[in-house]
Amino acid sequence: MLRAVRFATVLDYQIDPTTWDALIANAASIHEISAERIRDELVRIFLSPNRGRGWDLLDASGLMRAILPEIEAMKGCEQPKQFHPEGDVFKHTRLMLDFLSKKVSVPLVFAVLLHDVAKPRTATVDETGRIRFSGHDRLGAEMTEEIMRRLRFSGAEIEGTVEMVRQHMVFKDVPKMRVAKLKRFMARPTFDDELELHRVDCQGSHRMLDNYEFLVRKREEFANEPIIPPPLVRGDDLIALGLEPSPKFSEILEAVETRQLEGSLRTREEALEWVKHEYSLGKND
Repeated sequence: MLRAVRFATVLDYQIDPTTWDALIANAASIHEISAERIRDELVRIFLSPNRGRGWDLLDASGLMRAILPEIEAMKGCEQPKQFHPEGDVFKHTRLMLDFLSKKVSVPLVFAVLLHDVAKPRTATVDETGRIRFSGHDRLGAEMTEEIMRRLRFSGAEIEGTVEMVRQHMVFKDVPKMRVAKLKRFMARPTFDDELELHRVDCQGSHRMLDNYEFLVRKREEFANEPIIPPPLVRGDDLIALGLEPSPKFSEILEAVETRQLEGSLRTREEALEWVKHEYSLGKND
């Protein structure tokens, strides 16, 4: 049944009506095959540039409901119209698939599918009548991990997808970030895929790409040197200054790195002097 959907997706043909009727009648029995085989077919469907049609066929056949009931639950989950004129969470997610690049990674496309998976569980209406989904990013990350483990994805694929779902709401705050925080955010290994997720999330809803364009400019600006350069100060430097190894080491090293990323400390000598002054070292020598 999944292969029929996959072939119709990848090769863009119509499934024979008799075959289609049989598929619908038997969709609920899909779990008679292994989770690994279900996963492999889903991956092939959603890695296809024609992935939107794959979604439509999975939905119309009942296979989506059988395999991913959490996505089925998105139907009818309404969103604030000023941010989501496209409609409910199910329509929003489907629309995002059409805006993705032809070639995508497994974590990216499954992050698109699952980034709003917790909205049905977190939906509330406040006193002004506005719909809110507080914490849907955190709960969504937990649900994503559960779903992907159920389908036997690899640890690396789960880790990357979960990180993207967990972080996808952070993008609304990037223009307000200090330089050091922004650089750390952009240096994470999932950032490029997250940026693509953010782009299609915006295009599939309010269409405001200001933060996406801001990050593209920042990526170009930071491209001439390592976004996280080698540290100016290391643990052995702190020991040489007379400090005993302790949890405070990480606090000091992070403080130095923050100033290095923001450009106020540029050399090892400047950094060591700053540490000595800031932490009152060497005054009794």
